[in-house]
Amino acid sequence: MTETRAALHEFPVVALLGPRQVGKTTLALTIADALGEAHVRYLDLESESDRARLRDAESYLEAQSGRLVILDEIHRAPEIFAALRGLVDRRRRIGLRTGQFLVLGSASLELLRQSSESLAGGIAYVELNPLRVDEIDAGRANLDALWLRGGFPDSLFAKSNAASAKWRRMFIRTYLERDIPQFGPRVPAETLRRFWTMLAHNQGQPLNAARLAASLGVSGQTIARYLDLLVDLLLVRRLPAWSGNVGKRLVKAPKVYVRDCGVAHALLGIEQLHDLLGHPVAGASWEGLVLEHVIAAAGDASVSYYRTSAGAEVDIVIEGRRGQRHVIEIKRSIVPAVSKGFWIGRDDLAARDALVIYPGEETIPLGVRAEARGLRDAMTWVRERMG
Repeated sequence: MTETRAALHEFPVVALLGPRQVGKTTLALTIADALGEAHVRYLDLESESDRARLRDAESYLEAQSGRLVILDEIHRAPEIFAALRGLVDRRRRIGLRTGQFLVLGSASLELLRQSSESLAGGIAYVELNPLRVDEIDAGRANLDALWLRGGFPDSLFAKSNAASAKWRRMFIRTYLERDIPQFGPRVPAETLRRFWTMLAHNQGQPLNAARLAASLGVSGQTIARYLDLLVDLLLVRRLPAWSGNVGKRLVKAPKVYVRDCGVAHALLGIEQLHDLLGHPVAGASWEGLVLEHVIAAAGDASVSYYRTSAGAEVDIVIEGRRGQRHVIEIKRSIVPAVSKGFWIGRDDLAARDALVIYPGEETIPLGVRAEARGLRDAMTWVRERMG
């Protein structure tokens, strides 16, 4: 909430982006409650009656001057951005510059494209992601629960693992049957489910579009379109390969992750922790969970991975604003042994320091400028270096 409220104090329009059920509406209504009913107007653009109010969007929104207007599900009516531009411009001329509109959307790139064309310089973007380990009360859920169930609140805090798995299956079904058809060309739901499941099976692997295309019986261009769609909906993460010049032959394909590990487990039919621990995807699933935490802590820093054809490999490379590099290895083992390839990668990249993230809680020295930390402490380590 703090980041969103701070943005409203600096910009006339704030876009709160995130997948469905992540808590965008709850957050917006909490902000509205703090301001008081007289100072807020909330419109849900999935409601026919609220959409009817915006048939003459500019006139209706002009009448709300002095209120924060919350427009939920803005992707339902992207043409409203043009009206917002005119209103923002007029209000700037009379000294009103911040806190006018809070727009909520479940699609990333399309929403960014529509808004940036109309509101360049007048809009801030805040991405709301599933809950992280530093955002949950240890009395309500532990790290293993977060790993198994993922960070969507209704899944994480369900009364049982079975109830959580049922919620995630319905989440996937709703996206496939109801939400995804809104955002682009018609994609057969069963084909997209198979593709999404394949990505879960290959969690954290460099993208092999040709193999996926052959498995689905479609073209490579179709695979690219499916992947773009899931990335745009903030359901899949495409982690780029590091692309600098170190005189080595680099792997260039991006790694692909289902962003919420609980959704990945639902796609794979994993409901219980003991099933996850014995599953071939366990290490990659843990890697995906850690990656989302690191990206959140790194802010606007560049995050990538490094791999050479000779076997050097670094799970995460962070490059800060001052050009300093920091490298991270992710281990599921409680005894975080590090491969020779990681140390070679660190030297290739001339990294300032190195961190191993593992499921324990102790900080373990691993040599000069290198240590192992648990996930919560690792986020602090990253933030300190990005500060």
